Amino acid sequence: MTTAPPHPHRQLFGRGSWPEVSRIGDILRTETVGGALLLGAAVLALVWANSPWSAGYLDLVAFTVGPHALHLDLTLAQWAADGLLAIFFFVAGLELKREFVAGDLRDPRRAVLPVAAAVGGMAVPALIYVAVNAGMAGGALRGWAVPTATDIAFALAVLAVISTHLPAALRTFLLTLAVVDDLLAILIIAVFYTSSLSLLPLAAALVPLGLFALLVQRRVRSWWLLLPLAATTWTLVHASGVHATVAGVLLGFMVPVIRRSPGEGPGLAEHFEHRWRPVSAGFAVPVFAFFAAGVSVAGAGGLGETLRDPVTIGVISGLVVGKCVGVLGSTWLVQRFTRATLGGGVSWWDVLGLALLAGVGFTVSLLIGELAFGVGSEKDEHARIGILAGSLVSALLATVVLRARNRHYRQLCAAEERDADADGIPDVWDDDPVRR
Repeated sequence: MTTAPPHPHRQLFGRGSWPEVSRIGDILRTETVGGALLLGAAVLALVWANSPWSAGYLDLVAFTVGPHALHLDLTLAQWAADGLLAIFFFVAGLELKREFVAGDLRDPRRAVLPVAAAVGGMAVPALIYVAVNAGMAGGALRGWAVPTATDIAFALAVLAVISTHLPAALRTFLLTLAVVDDLLAILIIAVFYTSSLSLLPLAAALVPLGLFALLVQRRVRSWWLLLPLAATTWTLVHASGVHATVAGVLLGFMVPVIRRSPGEGPGLAEHFEHRWRPVSAGFAVPVFAFFAAGVSVAGAGGLGETLRDPVTIGVISGLVVGKCVGVLGSTWLVQRFTRATLGGGVSWWDVLGLALLAGVGFTVSLLIGELAFGVGSEKDEHARIGILAGSLVSALLATVVLRARNRHYRQLCAAEERDADADGIPDVWDDDPVRR
């Protein structure tokens, strides 16, 4: 019996369109630089918090500023978590909307893979955390969502450090997985970590949000109009009891996305993303990391007791094992049920490396830990240590796997360049900064 060749659309990790790959390359460069700043801020916070001058760090974190009349007299750590991360989620909202309206992922056949991987990469870590904390004394089930998030900036920083020649399609998959991951995380925050809800300010937030939507639909770019409306929306959402970062996602979703023809200028969503992504990756996220990552490694009962705590074990297990099993297993299931093939010479070892890299959880994981256990509590400190340890182990394991594949892709790129030179036809993919 003759086996029919695979359908051209049923190929996992195939090359996307050149404009989309070029755009993804610009995003990855920004996020990679942001990841380096994020790593530096986290290391600085850890060193300071474990130094003889740790009291100064704690005083800085707890320093309060803001108008009391508006209930915005917040600590610097709260301003970083509630305010600066709203910028991060605004950019995430823009990116997610653009991916599914004008990006290569508007095709459901392309979208199903990263969406399924993101869902699996969140469900399995949560189940592992629950299993650990339900079966051990002193467990805290409220932190089930802590190990579910992937930090794209941190993950891309790891890729930059190991200098892998990973194909653009795989990097795009990792980026899209992380964006969907962020959306699911903000839904979890809104639904499961809203302790009290005030309907009046929440309803009032619809007014500035609607005006913001009206202006951006009319292509208004005047920040003296848009910024006050965005700030008012954020303030009212914060007052409602819903975490204020939700306002950032809602504002991002309001910005129109258009499918441009070749040669047309950037749309409003691209304009906003170009302006605010560097602010998010280069300032907002590193500052949050500085205020969130400073934890005493020894802890109240010593490092040994901290590492034996169910919260710490659950977080580490969720990030290292759960993320890998969830992402890899979901990808295999998509391949199994769609009968797709791996495109572009991609190996399951590459997918394993990405699945391990997805266990690098930092920004959103730290935020969920604070919401679940309370800033500065013993369980919150254990969760933070688990996040740091789990992310480090995941990064190291991913480095081992991806570096082992690095030689293969260097040889593949060299062969493609020789073929292009022999044909005398320039290959546009040779200029792909992502593959380089």
